[in-house]
Amino acid sequence: MKKVFEKVLSGTSDSNIKFSDLKKLIQLLGFKERIKGDHFIYSKAGIIEIINVQPQKDGKAKPYQVKQVRNLILKYKLMLERSNG
Repeated sequence: MKKVFEKVLSGTSDSNIKFSDLKKLIQLLGFKERIKGDHFIYSKAGIIEIINVQPQKDGKAKPYQVKQVRNLILKYKLMLERSNG
């Protein structure tokens, strides 16, 4: 998951992140998941913003949503909660 974390932080492949990887990354950052239809909504204590992501038809994450996750990681200096490959 560290590779996905670094890929998201780099900002060079926002359109090439698998949706399942982005979801797993958000959860490893300590966010709690709530699902409503095809919307996956994440919240975390101490963070005002809510992350709301939906998959594209090709199974990839939407680039602007990857950017939103990156911005939250940088703003709140988030780190992976457990080291995972």
